[in-house]
Amino acid sequence: MTTDAALIDPNNAVDFLIAVAGKFAAAKSERVYLEEFRKTKKALLMNLSPERSAVAREQYAYSHPEYQQLLEGLRAAVEAEETLKFKIIAAQLRVEVWRSQNANNRGQDRVMR
Repeated sequence: MTTDAALIDPNNAVDFLIAVAGKFAAAKSERVYLEEFRKTKKALLMNLSPERSAVAREQYAYSHPEYQQLLEGLRAAVEAEETLKFKIIAAQLRVEVWRSQNANNRGQDRVMR
């Protein structure tokens, strides 16, 4: 007899959590690094600007291709982190569903006896 609980293997979910932990940490550290480096890149690009006013130098930095490339990298880092985060949440939910189903099965077994 195959039950829904048999279709969800909590061991696979836990193995996934263990396997993806390092990838998630790396994705998060990449995102945080890029968020912080963005400030440095802006300052470096502002220093390269031939303009005198702070507003013009800031415009130069924000419109510079290197800054735009950094933003694309940040976009990819956030996407990678969020994808892993929600896969981790899904694996955790699978374990919780399995636990609930087993508790329900134990309750039904007690009633049937």
